[in-house]
Amino acid sequence: MVANKNADLPTVDFDAAADRIRTLNEQVIEQAKKQGNATLDAWEKALQTVVDFEKKAAGASQLDFVKALTDAHVNFVTSTSEAYIKAAREMLK
Repeated sequence: MVANKNADLPTVDFDAAADRIRTLNEQVIEQAKKQGNATLDAWEKALQTVVDFEKKAAGASQLDFVKALTDAHVNFVTSTSEAYIKAAREMLK
């Protein structure tokens, strides 16, 4: 009688392994999205702090061109960052 050489090998449930891998991948993706949103929140808050400081500094100036230049810069930074943040958040959905 010939011994079954495969009898000592463990059996693998490939479907169960694939399900575990799929679940793990979904968890990793979800955590990456949460971290991405948290990073965007922090970046947005830091940028708002800088913009507020610029406005306050320009308000203290007696020179109209400094105020106008600062307003233009603040508007540019605000509008471009809003577009960037919106696009980044769409990608994280």
